[in-house]
Amino acid sequence: MGRLCERCGQLMQDFVNFVKRLSSRLVQQIKECIILISECCCLKPKRSKVRQLYEPVLQNHEKQAAQEFLNHMEAGLEETPLGKETLDALKILAFSENADLQHSAALYYLHMSQHINSQLPAEYLEPYQALLQSSDLEVQQMSSLSLVNFLLEGNLNKELVIQMGLLEPVLELLESGDSAVQCNSCACIMTLAISESNREAIGIAGGILPLLTLAKSYDPRVQQNAVGAILNLTRSERIKSTLCREGALPVLTMLLQSADSEIQYYSCASLGNIAANPEHHKAMLEIGDRFLLRMLLSLMSSSVQKVCSQACLCLNNLASSGEVRAHLLSTDIMPLLLSLLNSSNKEVRQASITLLCTMSHPPANMDTVVCEEVLQHLGVLMQKERINPVVLVHAACTIQNLSQNENMQVIIQSQCFEELLLALINPSNDEEALQYVASCVAELAKHDITREHLVKRKDKALIRCLVKLAGQLEHKELSYQAATVIKQLSYSGKIASELKHYMKEIQAYLMGFLSHPELRFQQLSIATLCTLSEDPEFSMAISQSHLKEQLEQIRQQTEETQALLRVAISQTDSINLND
Repeated sequence: MGRLCERCGQLMQDFVNFVKRLSSRLVQQIKECIILISECCCLKPKRSKVRQLYEPVLQNHEKQAAQEFLNHMEAGLEETPLGKETLDALKILAFSENADLQHSAALYYLHMSQHINSQLPAEYLEPYQALLQSSDLEVQQMSSLSLVNFLLEGNLNKELVIQMGLLEPVLELLESGDSAVQCNSCACIMTLAISESNREAIGIAGGILPLLTLAKSYDPRVQQNAVGAILNLTRSERIKSTLCREGALPVLTMLLQSADSEIQYYSCASLGNIAANPEHHKAMLEIGDRFLLRMLLSLMSSSVQKVCSQACLCLNNLASSGEVRAHLLSTDIMPLLLSLLNSSNKEVRQASITLLCTMSHPPANMDTVVCEEVLQHLGVLMQKERINPVVLVHAACTIQNLSQNENMQVIIQSQCFEELLLALINPSNDEEALQYVASCVAELAKHDITREHLVKRKDKALIRCLVKLAGQLEHKELSYQAATVIKQLSYSGKIASELKHYMKEIQAYLMGFLSHPELRFQQLSIATLCTLSEDPEFSMAISQSHLKEQLEQIRQQTEETQALLRVAISQTDSINLND
């Protein structure tokens, strides 16, 4: 090609100048758009100044992507739905070496995370790999924040984030020197750790130590999210062991003294989850000579109700040990615990009665005076919460634990006993609650004073309810406990006369018990038949029913079994003699 003439040379120079001006205008347009968006109150960025874009002039494909980005931003999410063109543009911007283009992509993701109302397509996670690993701090801040927003709003599948390989860059951001990035990355881990499979992945990827380090951060936001992430991780048994090995127990225990109630709550709940496994109790109690117990007792008085309830639940797990229960009783825990039963907060009431139930397990050094005080507070709570299964289950267990001979008079005269009987006949109560209540009444009915009290009541509704529950063999444990109460009451001739009104129903459930595969049901049925047969009417009815045939069959089977046992024992003795 020959040399250009002066005219053509001038035209070429004009073209070059035009391209330069075009590039400059495009860059300036991007810059102005970013400034306008960043100044909007919806984003509230913390930028002190606008950075200058890189030189030289942008690559052609980057200019095109930037232009598409601008077009999309001008149209808005509503007018321009997410599509391939938008994704392609975001990929180019995110993977660009130009930090300002990365900044544009990160800003767009942040904008989407605050306005999108649907699931973010999986392919839109690809650009995050580059954005999270960007060397630009603001890109890290915005991309990590948008990822948190997507996760919190449910716009992203938590398992998918791990599958797309984003866990490693998020964990790397935990070691950032910037508190905003640390805060966002901790929040990401906290949200991802809700998923069981993700918890394991975080543990394997080495996320424990960085979180423990940030749990000691001077920034309360970072600290809060780090401990929140640890709390979610403590739902994994394997990670609980890892946390203990890595020194989490002293850190979490010291955080109970935090001035931030959220940090107190997360720490207390984390320790409660760890304490659910008795294998960790020794290590937990060795910190500062039971310093943890003292801190938890202090938090029971917290004005923040969720902290108070978590302290009770953590103590409840630790109190599975008789030694710990004895120590807590020596600290005069009972007045505080009983006062919490009257809390205006439902969670506090439920947590405190759960702890009370555990504290009442033998050996419980509660004298009659303390027992009477416990029953008074318990009766008030049971009266208020008659259909609360948590209250009924733990109240019944507590009363059953206290049912020693020396306490029986106090129990029978208390409101608690009346509430137990009312709970049995209340159709609103569920099977589990009724099972525990029936078990408690059966235990109390072993004592003469209880049976005498029930005979004097002549409570027809109670008798009718017990017979009905005993016949519900599909609810095995409830049926068995109700039948046990009937068996205890059948010792009294007066109660037997009330039972005659339900003779057919009683014969039906006793027949079912005799054919039950579990021996305890057969034995309870036979024992009940023995006591009922002392009444002439019952004896006549039993002799004319299929019960007699079933009893005869059981007798023959028993005799055959005894004969076989005699032979087996005889042969065993002969072998021993020969040896």
